[in-house]
Amino acid sequence: MPNTRFQHPFSSTVKTFRTASGKSGRFYSLPALAQQFPNVSRLPVSLRIVLESVLRHCDGEKVLPEQVSQLANWQPNAPRTDEIPFMVARVVLQDFTGVPLLADLAAMRSTAQRLGHDPKRIEPLVPVDLVVDHSVMVDHYGTKNALDLNMKLEFQRNKERYQFLKWGMQAFETFGVVPPGFGIVHQVNLEHLARGVHLKGGLYYPDTLVGTDSHTTMINGIGVVGWGVGGIEAEAAMLGQPVAFLTPDVVGFELTGRLREGCTATDLVLTVTEILRQHKVVGKFVEFFGEGTASLSLPDRATIANMAPEYGATMGFFPVDGKTIDYFRGTGRSSVEIEAFEAYFRAQGLFGVPGAAGASQAAGDIHYSQVVRLDLGQVTPSLAGPKRPQDRIELGHVARQFADLFSRPAAENGFNQPAALLHTRHQPDPGEPADTLAPENATPTPPGAPRFVAEMEANKPARATAHAPADPPLPAAQKKLTIGNGDVLIAAITSCTNTSNPSVMLAAGLLAKKAVEAGLKVQPHIKTSLAPGSRVVTEYLTRTGLLPYLEKLGFALAGYGCTTCIGNAGDLRPEIGEAIARNDLVCAAVLSGNRNFEARIHPRLKANFLASPPLVVAYAIAGTVLRDLMTEPVGFGTRGQAVYLGDIWPSSDEVHALMKAAMHGKAYRENYERIATEPGPLWERIRGVDGLAYTWPQSTYIAEPPFFDGFALQAPEQTDPGVRAARVMALFGDSITTDHISPAGSIAEASPAGQWLLAHGVQKADFNSYGARRGHHEVMIRGTFANVRIKNLMLPAGPDGSREEGGWTLYQHEGTGQGQKMSIYDAAMRYRAAGVPTVVFAGEEYGTGSSRDWAAKGTQLLGIRAVVARSFERIHRSNLVGMGVLPLQFAPGDSWESLGLRGDEQIDVLPRPDLRPLSEATLVVTRADGTRLTRPLVLRIDTPVEVNQFRAGGILPYVLRQLLGA
Repeated sequence: MPNTRFQHPFSSTVKTFRTASGKSGRFYSLPALAQQFPNVSRLPVSLRIVLESVLRHCDGEKVLPEQVSQLANWQPNAPRTDEIPFMVARVVLQDFTGVPLLADLAAMRSTAQRLGHDPKRIEPLVPVDLVVDHSVMVDHYGTKNALDLNMKLEFQRNKERYQFLKWGMQAFETFGVVPPGFGIVHQVNLEHLARGVHLKGGLYYPDTLVGTDSHTTMINGIGVVGWGVGGIEAEAAMLGQPVAFLTPDVVGFELTGRLREGCTATDLVLTVTEILRQHKVVGKFVEFFGEGTASLSLPDRATIANMAPEYGATMGFFPVDGKTIDYFRGTGRSSVEIEAFEAYFRAQGLFGVPGAAGASQAAGDIHYSQVVRLDLGQVTPSLAGPKRPQDRIELGHVARQFADLFSRPAAENGFNQPAALLHTRHQPDPGEPADTLAPENATPTPPGAPRFVAEMEANKPARATAHAPADPPLPAAQKKLTIGNGDVLIAAITSCTNTSNPSVMLAAGLLAKKAVEAGLKVQPHIKTSLAPGSRVVTEYLTRTGLLPYLEKLGFALAGYGCTTCIGNAGDLRPEIGEAIARNDLVCAAVLSGNRNFEARIHPRLKANFLASPPLVVAYAIAGTVLRDLMTEPVGFGTRGQAVYLGDIWPSSDEVHALMKAAMHGKAYRENYERIATEPGPLWERIRGVDGLAYTWPQSTYIAEPPFFDGFALQAPEQTDPGVRAARVMALFGDSITTDHISPAGSIAEASPAGQWLLAHGVQKADFNSYGARRGHHEVMIRGTFANVRIKNLMLPAGPDGSREEGGWTLYQHEGTGQGQKMSIYDAAMRYRAAGVPTVVFAGEEYGTGSSRDWAAKGTQLLGIRAVVARSFERIHRSNLVGMGVLPLQFAPGDSWESLGLRGDEQIDVLPRPDLRPLSEATLVVTRADGTRLTRPLVLRIDTPVEVNQFRAGGILPYVLRQLLGA
């Protein structure tokens, strides 16, 4: 409850601003605060917006006066020890993370009811919007009815989840849902949900938010401070808790010059990602300024902001300026909203891009922790891949780079294949089903090998594979289907990153038009799809007459959702999957997304490239990444003529001529009004249970989570936080992502999760995905560390140095089964039954990727008490603390490899009893021969609030005690 006796120490900063039409509004004025703290006027724009929230919410309890002064006196290169309590204006969710969050809220209400409290005490205190965008899959593609068929399947698979969402809509007053088929959360947020400024209690304040998806940062493109958090942090934020984070460094990124003809916003963002990864901006704010920044369109800025997680920053922030106002007008915001938005930011001295004409401040007036610079004229057409978004490749080098990586070892980001097999091709057998259990690292059968050799490859009957060593044939000349390394098998225009940007979408349509007119085609075995983040995209593609040309090349509308970018690509043709598995082929996906980690796009495709939408179309036509599109033909036309990329690439003038059709305010307004008036018959037929507390009907999708089992209003007694006599669950390398830890994709039948579903009457065809089943802990705990590409380096290397992939470990507890290889889930259950804690060791960037709270929840439920890594991704580290798992960091120069760990050791992890943030802890390793090794660690509990949450058993019981004890 707010402290009613508290007198706001900065009440004199409340001032009045006037709009262009003469209306007035009250606000907490940063220029007025600067009279007391002159340093405020030198703060980066993003920090000033955070400061406004801290100032406005100063209540003597959650936000203290000294915290206002600390942030007002921020210095660009000071030690970062102060904690910022950031209260956000709203929260956004997507359904994969939103459903388990709603399950936690429902469990809180059930717990409150069991303890005799009013369930209504659990109610979001800020607006919450959930956009259903992660559930549609590309089962059908290339036909005009693909959207209808895919949505019907989506509702069939997800009926129980959607019934649960309908319950949430009626149970919580501040909980809204954007139904399936409207778009992707970040694009819907950009085009509709963000209103610029809010008015409450007679005060105007800027829009701020957190979201349960790492790409929430896309909203930074319109000057909104916000970033991705895990579901458990988002729950706390919506229930009135501040989002606590260490005062950040702010990196200024000055853009100069102009993009060259033929370069797109995608090329720019891949370049920015590469540069900022090199500057190590993890955990920092990045703020763009300069004349080049001001020259960028708002959608171009949003594209760059969207990929902040890929370059590692907390935010990629763009100040509000005239381009922002134009975008609000073009997307149908009301004139009243726009007028208040502009007047507010001008009154705060925050209008305009620093260093550009018309800005409130010159660039030199703002102090940044460091400055990075890029001349936009240096940007070149690029892709990124084949395994990480920061690995940019110039378009003319893609074919050569793929050929080089094909035979390089995995440690060098390669595929560890014999170079002689690069151009070997294989003819799929359409009559034979795919072998879903074939080994992922199988060695291809040499040409001419006898039948029994081929059979022994997978230890089951198989035909000898046909081999045809040859360069990949050009599409027009290809008579009989063969599959080879480098073949593009998925080409997807998808993801909010690019489909929110009309310039690149129109460019894709124009390229498709020119390609069709030249007689180019896409081979039918390539899985092509168009899945934009908003219905408005198809509206303007239709209005400009470009959609039919995309459809002729197979890019028919497949859904409005994340689809391929999050692994919802659907299956490949069975015979193609079988050919890939049998011959260990390195085939490719090209997509206009933001993530391309191993096994994310499709478990069979090892090479995944991020590209602009027009390049996605071009590579679909080419059919292979082994063709240099800068010097070789994309394909051959109807008369056999060579057609080059330059022949079909649209000019910037051609794109600009169509932009007016894409920024049509009335179309945006009418589209989003249908959320309430015409949500669609499939959604209208969904019926959820009623009541304030959920009744938890039997389901394999939704179950009451165990996080409040044994909950009591009295906080638990303080115990030693150390972990003793633990066993090693896994030894991981660098860049273990949340996809590795908690996959979102398909559920294998032989996996622990697949076996549990079968035992509960779910047929394999109805497994759906891990992402769709995040509302059920029994599935998710079995799916933790179940990614088919994860490598536990406890397992010995093969004769060729390769490592076995999949969620396996070596069980190390004394007695039956010691030393036995088994699934991580099975080993965890044995350890838990024996009362033995476990730990995980990892390298750099542990937990990078999506803001996936189940990566921490599953870790906790497996009984893993600590994770020791060389470095952590920001969100996952916070989520581990929020679930009561200790994150610890090796001292510089140390790693589990340098300590000689093998996985058969006993481990003690001993932090200070008071858990002082960022204090030294001790690692004690007892080897199998009894020798001991002691090394220092850094406790990565970073703030005092995190200490309190950890001691309470995690953030969920911590918040529930506050709500019920108030």
